[in-house]
Amino acid sequence: MRNRNSRRITFVLLCLALLPISTLGRQLVLVLSQEDLKEAAADSTNLVDDPSDTGFDDFIDSEAKPDYVLDPGSWSPIFEPATAPQVHFEHEGVYYSSVSKIVKACSRGDERAMEEAASEIEAAASAGHPHAQSILGFLYGMGIGRERSKAKSFLYHHFAAEGGNMQSKMALAYTYSRQEMHDKAVKLYAELAEVAINSFLISKDSPVIEPVRIHSGAEENKEALRKSRGEEDEDFQILEYQAQKGNAGAMYKIGIFYYFGLRGVRRDHTKALTWFLKAVEKGEARSMELLGEIYARGAGVERNFTKALEWLTLASKQQLYSAYNGLGYLYVKGYGVEKNYTKAKEYFEKAADNGEAGGFYNLGVMYLKGIGVKRDVKIVSKYFATAFDAGQPKAFYQLAKMFHTGVGLKKNVPLASSLYKLVAERGPWSSLSRWALESYLRGDVGRAFLLYSRMAELGYEIAQSNAAWILDKYGERSMCLGESGICSDEERHQRSHALWWQASEQGNEHAALLIGDAYYYGRGTERDYDRAAEAYMHAKSQSNAQAMFNLGYMHEHGQGLPFDLHLAKRYYDQALEVDHAAKLPVTLALGSLWIRKNYANGILVNVIDSLPEVYPKVEAWVEDVLMEEGNATILTLFVCLLTVLYLRERQRRHVAAAAGEVAFPHQLGEQGVPVIH
Repeated sequence: MRNRNSRRITFVLLCLALLPISTLGRQLVLVLSQEDLKEAAADSTNLVDDPSDTGFDDFIDSEAKPDYVLDPGSWSPIFEPATAPQVHFEHEGVYYSSVSKIVKACSRGDERAMEEAASEIEAAASAGHPHAQSILGFLYGMGIGRERSKAKSFLYHHFAAEGGNMQSKMALAYTYSRQEMHDKAVKLYAELAEVAINSFLISKDSPVIEPVRIHSGAEENKEALRKSRGEEDEDFQILEYQAQKGNAGAMYKIGIFYYFGLRGVRRDHTKALTWFLKAVEKGEARSMELLGEIYARGAGVERNFTKALEWLTLASKQQLYSAYNGLGYLYVKGYGVEKNYTKAKEYFEKAADNGEAGGFYNLGVMYLKGIGVKRDVKIVSKYFATAFDAGQPKAFYQLAKMFHTGVGLKKNVPLASSLYKLVAERGPWSSLSRWALESYLRGDVGRAFLLYSRMAELGYEIAQSNAAWILDKYGERSMCLGESGICSDEERHQRSHALWWQASEQGNEHAALLIGDAYYYGRGTERDYDRAAEAYMHAKSQSNAQAMFNLGYMHEHGQGLPFDLHLAKRYYDQALEVDHAAKLPVTLALGSLWIRKNYANGILVNVIDSLPEVYPKVEAWVEDVLMEEGNATILTLFVCLLTVLYLRERQRRHVAAAAGEVAFPHQLGEQGVPVIH
């Protein structure tokens, strides 16, 4: 069972008070402890009616801004040139030219082009260009075209962050978080989360556009990749055909894909607006709310709050309850209408009464700021917790602020940092994931690896595991470039090991298993049973059957763990409880335990202990001798001959048996059933 694919990957993001949380396939749930609530009650005595005393925003002014504005130095001019403006700054032309060369060099595995591009980036960085400093920090961090140096990487990211580069701020925040320097990490993540949240919707929850995991354990995630082909996907083309033929529902769905950039489709607010308007003409009510959003945010069209009010009002009359959030937002901000906090609260309550997470969030903000109501931190905590449980990212942000400042909840900086990180990872720099996936689907593995590596540096767990998987799966075809040319096998192993380790730290149980195997077998690192056991323990904590089996094996043999047959049996039993597919290996392992317990010094124990040494030799013999073309052909013919002889003998026996039945009818009973004496 060792070295087997894990059946599921559980990503434990954080622990909130009493309850561990996972985000793959489950909702997030927030449970506030009594200690948190008591602290909140104590803080409520310090709250006053002046909304400015806490430093909290009231309602975030969500305005649609392009990536290159929110994320200076973004690579969007390279990957989405149609949406980015012409470069006018003195160093920008050199910067984007050099980045383009880096991207092309990784696609082709061109060491000379990489060295040239790295030298150009270094020259621009030395001249004080913050975005070039960010790229140089990335090159030193990964060891691409330069010697790998964490110190130099940190230094250049620090300079870049000081110069306003957001991706370097993400890289620094992640570095501080890994080193448990939470006071520094939380400040950066708070700033990044604020940038990210400015692009969220005003009336309903923004869809969670997570980076796609291109693998499931050791196999390619074909189903997820099939759904990510964008406009080239057959399902999308069928949907587009239906929309062009006048299907209102298809028009709405096409608009959704373009508005949010779902299923691998490039975001295009102008196309989304066109399809929503067509859908409304056909009576599709859901498009009304999105049209209200588009005009309120100025997404692909000039901001027009009067039109936003009209569309949101029409949507609310069609019982689209999330539209009430948009109406409340317009009244609380005084956009297109006169400010009216009473009406705003009524609209938010209507949304909340109908289960809309945004309604709970907006009511929480009103009670937090004392907008039209008396400030009440207990009510705030309740509303934000409900919105959080429903997956409302704005609630993550406000709860992070409360835990960060200690206003309304007991101060908890590590937890605040984790919550801010969740929001920050939805920022405009997440476009790297879309470009990486597009490259992978086109077969440009080198470019995909580069982009996933950049995201991995920013702290995205899925990108870390994707980059590591590409290295392991594609080897030389990954176009991995090191300090001086294409990566050697050792460099790829080391890089893969580092990426899997980072992913395992963030709760990826498959990564933890691979790290354990690396230390157990000495792959890409020195053999270390103690560290292997530590990695398996980490995976076991997420109820991973493979890890449990491995821990049992290590207890059985006293490798990295005390020799203890009772504990070994316990782990084997737990593996079977978690995954019934483990029945065969667990049965064999329990048989081995029984032999070891009852015949401790017998020859069978020696045979069992020698199997790990014998197996590689047998495997090598099969590969080197049997699998050679000539030998394999002879072996195949031999097996076929044996099969034919077996089938002929089986047929002969059936004929003989049938003849025996005819010759001795008296041995059958009345119903033709053989009589057994």
